[in-house]
Amino acid sequence: MTSAASDESINPEVRIGHVHLKVADLDRALGFYCGVLGFELMQRFGAQAAFISAGGYHHHIGLNTWESEGGLPPPAGSTGLFHLAILYPSRAELACALRRLIDAGIALDGASDHGVSEALYLRDPDQNGVELYWDRPQEDWPRNAAGELAMFTRRLDIQDLLSEHAN
Repeated sequence: MTSAASDESINPEVRIGHVHLKVADLDRALGFYCGVLGFELMQRFGAQAAFISAGGYHHHIGLNTWESEGGLPPPAGSTGLFHLAILYPSRAELACALRRLIDAGIALDGASDHGVSEALYLRDPDQNGVELYWDRPQEDWPRNAAGELAMFTRRLDIQDLLSEHAN
């Protein structure tokens, strides 16, 4: 297989529309994504597949057991999805999501300030990586002396984030 280089960039209007996850137990996955994170069930096909969204879109996340019913997560050292990232519209909404995780007893794998965003990292019931984050306004993104983006990773102050939930 060869790769062809192109001088033409992808259209800046292109977006990643949805992710489809293989899960072992559809009800368990729906309990997490709908029950804990608050996504809305848009359509379900028995115990085999479900499509969920935020705000009535046809689906942001597809969940299916077509090849994975009762299956185990992939072993360490294998290829596959590192994580899916769910973008929240504000810091306050991310704080609300954090409160939902705490109330449900969901442990975090990490929490980071990347300069451009603040992010929470966790695992769904099938051990898929999940990132919940919000983006700072572009004018607040860190830049170096040449004006280039200068992202970083620092520990996120969870208590400070939670204080947004009360506001």
